[in-house]
Amino acid sequence: MQLKSNDIRDGQAIEPKFAFARPDADQHMALSDNVSPHLAWSGAPDGTRSFAVLCVDPDVPSVADDVNQEGRTIPSTLKRVDFFHWVMIDVPPDVTELATGACGSGVTAGGRKQPPGPEGSRQGLNDYTDFLAGDEEMAGEYYGYDGPCPPWNDELVHHYRFTVYALDVETLPVSPSFDGREAMEALRDHVLGQASITGTYTLNPEAIERGQERD
Repeated sequence: MQLKSNDIRDGQAIEPKFAFARPDADQHMALSDNVSPHLAWSGAPDGTRSFAVLCVDPDVPSVADDVNQEGRTIPSTLKRVDFFHWVMIDVPPDVTELATGACGSGVTAGGRKQPPGPEGSRQGLNDYTDFLAGDEEMAGEYYGYDGPCPPWNDELVHHYRFTVYALDVETLPVSPSFDGREAMEALRDHVLGQASITGTYTLNPEAIERGQERD
């Protein structure tokens, strides 16, 4: 399979337009446009009955004590864990492209309950549901796409892996409020093919400067 995007360049920095938060000189970060990116895929194997689309950041700090704390830095050597930004399953086999913004735009406090997407598809909870659970203004159930928002004091530039899976079933057996981990477990034995692209993102001014120097 092949996966391409007009918005995400493999191995390159993601534009703030597609992120949950953007850099801000006064507050370190501010809410951004949070637009779901264009994706298009081809070459699905014979027997494909549905697709799943996931976006995962594998670079999230395993310990959150220093996240976004003044005077502290999250070292790049800290153990990292997965953070699911998008979990969409049961995408019909005749759907092979998602337009820019087709699966959401803007940040919704408390999360989108019925995010847009292809007819027949289902979208699960992303990990902002847990991450924002203690925030009185933002807590809620976050379904669908919500883009990058890495800690602004993280030394590590985060990677966002968008993957489309071709599956041999029309419907995955998951609970009504499924999340990324449940979806991954459900699709594990049904994958006929897959394709990925990975973009990078940081809110750390020093990391942004380092990237500009390399360019």
